[in-house]
Amino acid sequence: MVVPQSNFVKNAFADRFGGTADGSVRVFRAPGRVNLIGEHTDYNLGFVLPIALDMACFIAAGPGSDGMLRLYSTNMAETAEYAITDIGSLQKRGHWSDYAIGVAQQLHKLGIPLTPMDLAIHSTVPVGSGLSSSAALEISTALALLFGRELDRTELAQLARRAERDFVGVPVGIMDQYVSVFGEAHKAIRIDCRSLSYEAVPIPDQVSIVGVNSMVKHELGSSAYATRVRECAEAVEAIRTAYPGVESLRDVSSDMLDRCCASMPDNVFRRARHVCSENERVLAFTGAAADNDLLVMGRLFLASHRSMRDDYEISCEEIDFLVDTASSFSGVYGSRMTGGGFGGCTVNLVAPNRVEMFRQNITAAYQRHYGLTPEIFVCEPAAGAGELE
Repeated sequence: MVVPQSNFVKNAFADRFGGTADGSVRVFRAPGRVNLIGEHTDYNLGFVLPIALDMACFIAAGPGSDGMLRLYSTNMAETAEYAITDIGSLQKRGHWSDYAIGVAQQLHKLGIPLTPMDLAIHSTVPVGSGLSSSAALEISTALALLFGRELDRTELAQLARRAERDFVGVPVGIMDQYVSVFGEAHKAIRIDCRSLSYEAVPIPDQVSIVGVNSMVKHELGSSAYATRVRECAEAVEAIRTAYPGVESLRDVSSDMLDRCCASMPDNVFRRARHVCSENERVLAFTGAAADNDLLVMGRLFLASHRSMRDDYEISCEEIDFLVDTASSFSGVYGSRMTGGGFGGCTVNLVAPNRVEMFRQNITAAYQRHYGLTPEIFVCEPAAGAGELE
């Protein structure tokens, strides 16, 4: 897929900006991701276990003119233009280009000179699917604007996260940008969101990772995300009364939380219970994967989904239907929602010889119930971001 997409975006560059896509045009790629387990733990400085995907954002970049940064999206069939001298003072405008401009502004703040450039952007990561199309755009934009200049890869991930937090205004954790940079082929990566270190985790050969896009995204997701961030902070403040050394929910075990339940509202307690138990599930899942224990991996998936549904309250009817239906199929070890919530995708652990049957059965069931055809894809862990030859 990488070579055809690279050629496509180079041709789009030539069509939009003129000339030919010769050696002065370089192509950069950054992947989306599926998070296997560890949902909403990253902004609580906990553990997450995502994989980078072969679905990615590709950018063909070349020198521009007239002091302008020009962004052309093949997906939107739209061009946005900005004066380089204005980058530092721009404000978000609720447009897809906000993600790229936020990155440009962060590079400017680091003192990295911005030069006139033309960027043709093409993404195979579905928008609104919970597969982190935004981080893929941010990381690929950063690489394109750097245009071969070196930047520490951890700083690259942090820069892209700041772009989304400070410019776009979404209080995300580090997971999406980090795995887009550091992803490894054939492996998940367990990220410690406090130390910003990671461990590569091989996935057992006896299981396929299958994503199911519900094709719905409820608007509640954007506001509810910020609310959950705030509720987690409230839980930390309440727990500090008994445990002054606590800095984030990463520091809180389930036993510690139970001792503090009377000191916080029920909804805040349940948010914290999800995060604390989810961190424990990430560590347990890593061990189960190392032991090739597919049954335990599947049970942890289902426990994670129930926690997101009941304690964190970020699921929705369509996602619950997909999880419950998948869990009833032979050859499915576990199913859960992945991503921010209120729609998007489920991720499923399926026996390799049952993948096609799973595809047929989940599609038929979802079509009967909702009249929608889900997008289904086998998730092959892919390498992280970089320039394509």
